[in-house]
Amino acid sequence: MEYPKIVLHVDDDVSILKLVAKCLQKHGVEVISVSNPLQVIGKLATSGARVVISDIDMPEKDGLTLLREIKQCDAGIQVIMCTSMVSMSTVLMSTSLGAEGCIFKPLVDLKKVTEAVDRAFDKMDRWWIALREWMELQESMAMASSDKNARFVPDANRITGSRIQV
Repeated sequence: MEYPKIVLHVDDDVSILKLVAKCLQKHGVEVISVSNPLQVIGKLATSGARVVISDIDMPEKDGLTLLREIKQCDAGIQVIMCTSMVSMSTVLMSTSLGAEGCIFKPLVDLKKVTEAVDRAFDKMDRWWIALREWMELQESMAMASSDKNARFVPDANRITGSRIQV
């Protein structure tokens, strides 16, 4: 899909923000760097970013709390956790809250950052393709119907859909 690739990166370490921004900009991604996690939700609302990279251990708000808030606002935003807190519980908690992935500091191999961001955008692309296909199917079913007020609604319990009157 063609859309601006914008990543919002939040980390209280300004040197990490600069390093990741430089890496991703070379990779063709626009980066919005935020050092205060309290500003993230507001920036998401105005920036158009669909991917977030978040540190976990930050003073004003921890990254897991931020992850919960982001997913409550918009579950479609892909969140990649970035942390020096290397533990299985950190990874499991992050993924159970909806994180797309987890990158560990120190960021010795920046290719891991670009790969994680690419995977996040690829996942978004697959969702948009599936949504477009569903909308096309809905439109073709409505056009095939003799009743122009009926629309196709998929039934989660069956493979086929059902028709409802609106």
